Amino acid sequence: MQLIDIKEIKGKIVLKSGLHIGAGDTEMHIGGIDNTVVRHPHTQEPYIPGSSIKGKVRSLLEMKSGLMPKTGGAPLQAKHLDLEDLEDEQRTECLKILKIFGSSGADAEKIAEFVGPTRVSFADCFLNEESRERVREERLPLFEIKSETAIDRISGTAKYGSLRFVERVPAGTEFDFAVCLKMLGEEDEELFEYFLLGLKLLKMDALGGSGSRGYGKIEFVFDDEDINKKFENIEPF
Repeated sequence: MQLIDIKEIKGKIVLKSGLHIGAGDTEMHIGGIDNTVVRHPHTQEPYIPGSSIKGKVRSLLEMKSGLMPKTGGAPLQAKHLDLEDLEDEQRTECLKILKIFGSSGADAEKIAEFVGPTRVSFADCFLNEESRERVREERLPLFEIKSETAIDRISGTAKYGSLRFVERVPAGTEFDFAVCLKMLGEEDEELFEYFLLGLKLLKMDALGGSGSRGYGKIEFVFDDEDINKKFENIEPF
């Protein structure tokens, strides 16, 4: 196993709908916002943690592989390669996911033999400079507050006490995106294609919270035109 290349994918993420990735607030203030978004501690600008993208891409690939029921919903680990009821295609996909995203250190021997080091490295996605300038020049907000409430199915009215206020990053905001994929041998070339598949699934689904309510629709625009073309031609199903 030898490092022969590091493929870097750079570009931007464009929000097609409001995005909410929570800041994990421990306090709730009367009359305030119930769920704020994560902010950079120095600039107070919104950003997208690399861990949020990594976790969602991995979960979507695991879901597509059909392996989730076999692991009881837990993340794939190297030990799952020994499951007796895995089909050959599922075992191949399991190995690809583990190579790209890594496995628990508890399976050290199996990792050393079959998986190797984690290949992918995500960077946090900070506000794109062009987006920052547009916000400044046009005096656009970096955040929006969306009110939500539960509806009584019989009366068709809002339930008392169910109103809440959710902070989102508005549609149209752009973030710089960068990810690196280590190639540890020529056989890892297929991991690049599989990783792009995961990004395509993310575009089709949603990033962050409340995706079922229309939040978190995104678009990738890559700097490399060849990757853009390859990405658009991916048909996951």
